[in-house]
Amino acid sequence: MLPSSLDEAVAALAASPAAVPVAGGTDLMGAVNAGLLRPMALIGLGRINELRGWQYQDGSAQLGAGLTHARMGRPDFAALMPALAAAARTAGPPQVRNAGTLGGNIVTADPAGDTLPVLAALEASVTLVGPEGAREVPVSHLLTGLDPLRGGELLGYVRIPLLHAPQVFLKATNRTGPARASASVALVLDPARRAVRCAVGAVAPVPLRPLEAEQWVSGCIDWDGDRAIDPAAAAAFGEYVASACVPEPPGGPDGGAAVTVARLRRTVAVLARRALGRALA
Repeated sequence: MLPSSLDEAVAALAASPAAVPVAGGTDLMGAVNAGLLRPMALIGLGRINELRGWQYQDGSAQLGAGLTHARMGRPDFAALMPALAAAARTAGPPQVRNAGTLGGNIVTADPAGDTLPVLAALEASVTLVGPEGAREVPVSHLLTGLDPLRGGELLGYVRIPLLHAPQVFLKATNRTGPARASASVALVLDPARRAVRCAVGAVAPVPLRPLEAEQWVSGCIDWDGDRAIDPAAAAAFGEYVASACVPEPPGGPDGGAAVTVARLRRTVAVLARRALGRALA
């Protein structure tokens, strides 16, 4: 099935509830090739032009769920949403970035999905479209299952408030070149609220917001001046984020698990400190 509009796609899914929607297919084909999924039918979303672009809307950017990583990496997009563009550029090799979509990254909800911590830090929301109409929910609620996709619904759009302020995305991998994140950090400044927002990806099933660390470091920044921060405070912020997002293993602080946790904590601490430094530079 190849619908040409979002309404047609919703109708097609209602007619074939067992069908699997597919846009870029990068995650879907990986699951099929691994023998994890055998879809009875597919609903191709690639011809729905309304899902493949983005536009301004009431101080926000409305992004179609079919927007590719390659498109998000372009300079015009990066000028407004630099952290999301940076995440999109690291999402994989060119063939993956050219096919993979923002909506697919969200719906698949892979813990290492590069765009997910950025969306969490930006406090993005998603528009879900189904037989009963459209509804908007925070992306964090969708990812955590607090407000999941309902039967017959499709992810249509992603809405991101435009902050016009520094935003940074950094990630660590276990090898050189495009690779799956072992840890990632998204950090944005919100000068209007005198706030720092941070999200850590790949270390848990969903992106984590270290809210206490955000609140603490926001009070350390000279918002009325040059947004300077003491280097010791920046380092402490990194450690604060790491301890909040990477808990001790259930077996206690000893043994091989503790070594792995300590290494991951160091990685997250460095990423958070560097992200803050770059945002304030």
